[in-house]
Amino acid sequence: MAFIEPVTLSARGVALVPLALSHEAGLRAAAADGELWRLRVTSVPEPEQTRQYIEDALAMRAAGSRFAFAVLDAASGTVIGCSSYHDIIPAVKRVEIGYTWYARRCQRSHVNSVAKLLLMTHAFETLDCHVVGWRTDNFNHASQAAIERLGARKDGVIRGHALRRDGTIRDTVMYSMRAGEWPEARAQLLYLLDQPR
Repeated sequence: MAFIEPVTLSARGVALVPLALSHEAGLRAAAADGELWRLRVTSVPEPEQTRQYIEDALAMRAAGSRFAFAVLDAASGTVIGCSSYHDIIPAVKRVEIGYTWYARRCQRSHVNSVAKLLLMTHAFETLDCHVVGWRTDNFNHASQAAIERLGARKDGVIRGHALRRDGTIRDTVMYSMRAGEWPEARAQLLYLLDQPR
């Protein structure tokens, strides 16, 4: 039995469903909203690489290292982005949340907060994780701010950690949240979601 079994998570008009090849056209359309593949600090696939992106995610699922979700508008079923559990370590009950991106029209909306609430709730309350982590490019300040709003703590920076798509070498900012910090973070996230936008 895999540590993470296929599951659909939904709340507040957002649904996360296991990523499948049937999501190719939807992912391509979501990425085209803002030409997100042009951002040097994200992993959004270029249009012609969308199928390979999904196939790679499915291979990583089979290997147990990543479980990718298509993020949908629950009412219409439209694909609006993608997010994943990755760097899954069952022995220590740790997952990271990443490979996250959304169509431009959904950015700075409730979508990311709801998706993260769903993923964190599942990780801490169903998978019984001890730690949930995040990582992001040192120049992706919007991502860092979003992670910090979730209540995650900055662990540090791994210098010279990975290649960007343009061939430059990035520093990676690492964040985490422990199970004992989750109840307060959950309460704060729900509070923020209930505030008028």
